[in-house]
Amino acid sequence: MAGRPLTATNGPQTPPHSPAATLRPAPRVGGGHASNGARHWRRPARPRATPASPGPRWRIGGGCRRLAAMLGFLSGRQAGLDDPLRLRRAEATRRVLSLELNKDRDVERIHGNGINSLDIEPVEGRYMLSGGSDGVIVLYDLENLSRKPSYTCKALCSVGRSHPDGHRFSVETVQWYPHDTGMFTSSSFDKTLKIWDTNTLQPADVFHFEGTVYSHHMSSVATKHCLVAVGTKSPKVQLCDLKSGSCSHILQGHRQEILAVSWSPRHEYILATASADSKVKLWDVRRASGCLTTLDQHNGEKTKASSEAANTAHNGRVNGLCYTSDGLHLLTIGTDDRMRLWNSSTGENTLVNYGKVRNESRKGLKFAISCGCNPEFAFVPCGSTIAVYTVFSGELITMLRGHYNTVDCCVFQPNFQELYSGGKDCNILAWIPALREPVPDDVSDKCLPQQHLNPAYEDAWSSTDDEG
Repeated sequence: MAGRPLTATNGPQTPPHSPAATLRPAPRVGGGHASNGARHWRRPARPRATPASPGPRWRIGGGCRRLAAMLGFLSGRQAGLDDPLRLRRAEATRRVLSLELNKDRDVERIHGNGINSLDIEPVEGRYMLSGGSDGVIVLYDLENLSRKPSYTCKALCSVGRSHPDGHRFSVETVQWYPHDTGMFTSSSFDKTLKIWDTNTLQPADVFHFEGTVYSHHMSSVATKHCLVAVGTKSPKVQLCDLKSGSCSHILQGHRQEILAVSWSPRHEYILATASADSKVKLWDVRRASGCLTTLDQHNGEKTKASSEAANTAHNGRVNGLCYTSDGLHLLTIGTDDRMRLWNSSTGENTLVNYGKVRNESRKGLKFAISCGCNPEFAFVPCGSTIAVYTVFSGELITMLRGHYNTVDCCVFQPNFQELYSGGKDCNILAWIPALREPVPDDVSDKCLPQQHLNPAYEDAWSSTDDEG
């Protein structure tokens, strides 16, 4: 089922169509002309060797180092000596490491209670959904339509309890249809999963369940099925088929409620589920038996663990899981205050030590993983803060502070390396990469000769005016 592209028939503002990207030729470098119209060339002086211990000029705000590194990346890319993606990864990583609470960007406050879920559509990265404990779903436009430095991301529309088809209780999960903005989904404590038409704000389909719905997820890579995985108070995982409009089949194996579900971004038939029974299971939904493996925190070494802890991913409720963007690893979090990284192919615990990861949530915890960085980062709600970890080394990079109450969800915007978070304080905060520190011309001139240049560039020619 595919919806129509999002239009502005349902909101106070008219979101314009995104302009097509235009490519402009790069300006010519070193194009100075002599007064007599002739062009003269001369060999530039060789750069001085970098001293063994950097002098005071190298420490000016770190600007010189960043400028030299950036020019090195650009030169290597231009000459074909570096991977074209290397510069992009380096800049994306720098931006993530400089995330800070943006004082010039606000998100309009609509919710009257805690915010449980956020999702940014993957088509344009412009529209964001939020679902709250007040049963309200809000659709935001993240683009700066005012073109002013300080602006507020406005709510285009909302679906509250006064809506005839709105949810009656807390909305636990919202998700965009992965392929266009014409449709989105929501699930709630009112035991329903609803498929919404974005343009009319009317449900195209409704699925009813016997128990409370904690989580649902659609695959971003599926081409041969339209299944929505649903985790409820029942220990059975429900699979709803959008084509037929019915629950196609169930997956049995857990013993308690399902708190989190996630499709693999690498294999369209592989599903991960997390339960209050301390277990995480990987399923191939094509198989009759279903379950591929049950993740074991001890990697099968039962002699070193008690029989109760065998074949468990955590020593408490597992209420959060998230795949890395390439689908090769799975990150899980439990109420035992531990986070674990798993090889999604072998099911092996990689034994990365993240230390104590505070987790007091009694329901699903929605955290995020970066995309396109080196290394990749995990953004994990931790009390009233958001902890930022390196995924593969477990290092705690920083704590993002700004909320006044518990943070329950966050979502990463990979196009601009931005992070949005929601919590029980009813606020959605925008974490934006800090602007680069300006480097004065006289400082940059002193710094450039000190960079480590590839020998291929040392004898480069430039165009200058004739001084003779």
